[in-house]
Amino acid sequence: MNSISSEHNQCDEERPEDSVLDLKNVPVLTPEQEKKLWRKIDLRIMPILSLMYLLAFLDRGNIGNAALEGIVTQLDLTGNKFNIVLIMFIIAYCLFECPSNLVLKAIRPSRWLPGINFAWGVVMYPQLVGVRVCLGIAEAGLFPGVVYYLTLWYPRHMLQYRIGLFFGAATVAGAFSGLLAFGIGYMGGMEGLEAWSWIFLIEGLATIVVAIISFFVLVDFPETAKFLTPEERAFVVWRKKYDNSSVGEEKKFAAKHVWAAFQDWQIWLHIPIYMSIVGPLYGITLFLPFGYNTPVSQLLTVPPYIAGTITLLVFAHYSDKLKMRSPFILAGLTMCLIGFSMNISTAPDGVKYFGTYVIVMGSYASLPGVISWLGNNLSGQYKRGVGMALEMSIGNLSGVVAATIYRSRDSPRFIFGHAFELMFVGIGFIFVPIVMFIYKRINAKRDAAERLARERGEKAQYSYQELRDLGDRAPDFRYTL
Repeated sequence: MNSISSEHNQCDEERPEDSVLDLKNVPVLTPEQEKKLWRKIDLRIMPILSLMYLLAFLDRGNIGNAALEGIVTQLDLTGNKFNIVLIMFIIAYCLFECPSNLVLKAIRPSRWLPGINFAWGVVMYPQLVGVRVCLGIAEAGLFPGVVYYLTLWYPRHMLQYRIGLFFGAATVAGAFSGLLAFGIGYMGGMEGLEAWSWIFLIEGLATIVVAIISFFVLVDFPETAKFLTPEERAFVVWRKKYDNSSVGEEKKFAAKHVWAAFQDWQIWLHIPIYMSIVGPLYGITLFLPFGYNTPVSQLLTVPPYIAGTITLLVFAHYSDKLKMRSPFILAGLTMCLIGFSMNISTAPDGVKYFGTYVIVMGSYASLPGVISWLGNNLSGQYKRGVGMALEMSIGNLSGVVAATIYRSRDSPRFIFGHAFELMFVGIGFIFVPIVMFIYKRINAKRDAAERLARERGEKAQYSYQELRDLGDRAPDFRYTL
């Protein structure tokens, strides 16, 4: 097998840590061979991750289906009680996302992710508020953990499609939950249990089964992946190592990397963008189904989520292909603007139902892009892990708002709720262009400085370790737009 060009080998000789990773003779792969390798990785890790998230989304969203099947009446969830049940899950979820990402790297993904998967599978409903808190704690680590895990495997401009495949499980869950709840609804009265009890029991049992399977299926990191040959492992590690830096990114844990995430301006500007998509996403999940009898309402939730899944994958494919995130986020925000405008209007029910299609398509298709955008632009494994978890944990607080704005007394038009969602969309339209402008400006400055240094024949001002420590602030790093 040929090895990577002599230029890289020469550079590697100056980096003694690479010998430990056996990167001296990284094989050269043709585009077809590389495509085949990534397909092999996809087939090994994506199906189980997607299935785990599908069940997570089912388990957190089945409260809406249970409401249609009578849980509100039977447990006397009158007034704001039902909204409190929804809010407590989100608060617990937000608080535990960031710590979970730090634990994931220490405990190993193949143990931590199945472990929390199993934990939320056994959560039931005797004391609903307390159980929703436990569910939030258990589920908190899955989404940020898997997204961070994927950044350890895939180059940054292959990331959104993989997050799209994984997150697509949520849109499938949105469709499947309606169908499943429709079928389970006919089990009401069996064994003395109401239909909403069967929804929790059946979906919880499925989660436990998948958690046990994932203990044996999920792999940890490219360096230790036994399903790859030594040459394939070396290629994947090399490809990731120099994906966003000429010297490789920092992999060792240090408290300064955690602190660097809290100090990074990017994260605090990306949080409002994340909120602008997650608010509508949570809102439409709670708003659907609406307006009809229970069986019809359950079935009407299915088509919008199918459309959302297709749009999500199309957005993800072209975003990776063009190596751009912001245009697709703006497109998703525009779709949300159109959809919520339809629903806040006095248009007929058919038009409003079409508006829910547009909202689901825009919000679900945009979220992988929002997450990938920040992940692409943070360098250093621990800084990225903490930064992405921070974005999600604080950003998901918009879900707390979404859980309270669709009040039963505002039915059937829900003007207050839709107006609030339009506010979130407006925030996105403000912050996305600001971040784009800053990224463009920094990239242009670094290009100019690099050109000037080349013309003057100046030597590098930083050691390899200093460049690694600088991460995305290094002069050779370019932000993804």
